[in-house]
Amino acid sequence: MASKASDNLDDWRTETLERIRELIAQAAPDAVEEVKWRKPSNPAGVPTWSQGGILCTGETYKDKVKVTFAKGAALPDPSGLFNSSLDGNARRAIDFFEGDKVKATPFKALIRAAVKLNAGKAK
Repeated sequence: MASKASDNLDDWRTETLERIRELIAQAAPDAVEEVKWRKPSNPAGVPTWSQGGILCTGETYKDKVKVTFAKGAALPDPSGLFNSSLDGNARRAIDFFEGDKVKATPFKALIRAAVKLNAGKAK
């Protein structure tokens, strides 16, 4: 398996990204994780989950883990998880800071909605 973007971290960000990975696997077992966008400033790249198109990415920053949904603006978010990138026409993101817990049920609902949206676009 390719190295994960979080392999170079050993703190709360790694734990958060692993929890996100686990929830995505539960919500979309057929989703594929790849590492994309490797560059000198980010040699580990960005974990990206796809199923019929990109579902979301998981970027680690000094103070947060950002999960960006490629088509987040088109997804229902009744629990109000999206807290970042709210002004764009396509993407929406969730910023997780140290101590934040990933709310499993609404997060998995967003993943399932992203899978459904991608499947609808493919038809």
